[in-house]
Amino acid sequence: MQHLVRTVYVTIALVLLHVCHAAVAQAPVKQIRLSEKQVEGFIAAQKDMSALTDKMQGSASDKPDPKMQAALEAVAKRHGFSDFHEYDDVAANIALIMSGMDPQTKEFQEPPAAIKKEIEEIKADQTIPADEKKNMLDELAEALKVALPIQHAGNVDLVRKYFDRIEGVLR
Repeated sequence: MQHLVRTVYVTIALVLLHVCHAAVAQAPVKQIRLSEKQVEGFIAAQKDMSALTDKMQGSASDKPDPKMQAALEAVAKRHGFSDFHEYDDVAANIALIMSGMDPQTKEFQEPPAAIKKEIEEIKADQTIPADEKKNMLDELAEALKVALPIQHAGNVDLVRKYFDRIEGVLR
């Protein structure tokens, strides 16, 4: 069960990274030092951003139309960000931390180490059906390809402080 919970968090982090970066040009995550104001803005913006990104999911293009881009910009600004790019950077940095955070203990492991540990645990778990195990391992292998060590250690404490609220808006 703990494997499934952790895999869900890694998947949430990947989805968050993918959705945010689908709205702008694909680029590596720009690690930034997060502020409380940014994390609170991210939490507050999530409902509006999710509504917009849900509309984008059905789109054939990874690039939003100008109206959608303007809507993303407006939501970001309404929640205290200078523009959508700042929101995107904050969301990506939060996702990096969330992917390495144990949801029960809130202990943090660097994302690459956490993903490798999870892969080994899933491989060893004989209770997971083969199809489900393959899907979980495939998702984790993809996550491992983009997992980066955290450059700003203070971000871990900040995300830990807001973990429950972040988790709540990402459901």
